[in-house]
Amino acid sequence: MHQRLDGRRLNRATLARQHLLGRVGRSALDVVRDVGGLQGQDPDPPYVMLWNRVEGFTVARLTALQLDRSVVRATLFRGTLHLVATDDYLWLRPLLAPMLARWQRGAWGKALDGVDPDDLAKAAADLLDDGRLTRPRLAAALAARWPGHNPTALARSVQGLLPVVHPPPDGLWNRHGPAHIALAGNWLGRPLSPGVPPSTLVRRYLAAFGPATVKDVQAWSGLTRLREVVEAMRPELLTFAGEHGEELFDLPDAPRPDPDTPAPPRLLALADNVVLGFADRSRLVGPEAATRIGWEAAVLIDGEVAGFWTMAVDDDAATLTAELLRPLTGDQETELEAEASRLLAFAAPAADRRDVRLRIPAGKA
Repeated sequence: MHQRLDGRRLNRATLARQHLLGRVGRSALDVVRDVGGLQGQDPDPPYVMLWNRVEGFTVARLTALQLDRSVVRATLFRGTLHLVATDDYLWLRPLLAPMLARWQRGAWGKALDGVDPDDLAKAAADLLDDGRLTRPRLAAALAARWPGHNPTALARSVQGLLPVVHPPPDGLWNRHGPAHIALAGNWLGRPLSPGVPPSTLVRRYLAAFGPATVKDVQAWSGLTRLREVVEAMRPELLTFAGEHGEELFDLPDAPRPDPDTPAPPRLLALADNVVLGFADRSRLVGPEAATRIGWEAAVLIDGEVAGFWTMAVDDDAATLTAELLRPLTGDQETELEAEASRLLAFAAPAADRRDVRLRIPAGKA
């Protein structure tokens, strides 16, 4: 009979692996690997993700990793932009290629009816072979080849059809402007590494998010048909039962802390995978928060999503506003206010005035 793991135990296991039970003295690059990459459609959230996890983290540390090409920004899991370690990108992109081709068809196939994907990929590769292009320039060049088709659909399809990356200045702190696109091989100066088995991805997922179901791995990665992969791995994995009888898999040596382990307040960045990377998100997300996850930046109190926060910065002032879904204890309120003040100091160091506003429902915690 499988040992049963309730939501609290799953919560603490995931927080431990995501370095959210306490900041760690590891390098930013190691933490990017540890947590399975950083979702990063916008440039600033990955910096906040690392600030939440790495002791003494500074903006310069992630910027340096992007400039020296130790990490790379590209369309990967679920067809979304992620920052991952370059060594991981080289095997992940070939492994995810079939899923990304499906993503391209689903997202842009109707708009590109009559455009052969292989022809589009070859044309884009020829255009990018001499160096990077902004997405608007790539779109215009492809539209000249396929007039009458949506230029945006043509350019964005390239991210699913070819191993392309978004090199700096894309992804740098507080950077806004058109996206740049480059062939991965040209930018990295290294070939891709096809042939890595999907079991490698499963292990990396469990190390970062487990214990978890097969559906969880699939929801995070975008891959399908992983049941047979996990079944083949069964002899090397531990199995548990979830609250509803679902079978959970895990690595034998992964941390599974005591459920009473304290979890400090955290102001998660928008689209942090710790709340997105599951088919069943209930280990961190309750029903009152579920519809807002992925659209708003979450507040963790005692390891669970208890509200959402926003930050407004102008020339001389920065304000962080946290809207809580339930009352807090006095200690929780004090700790959250202190954490919010630290985030303001990180994100708006030049502001002459920094204010924290907590909007807390009335009642007892």
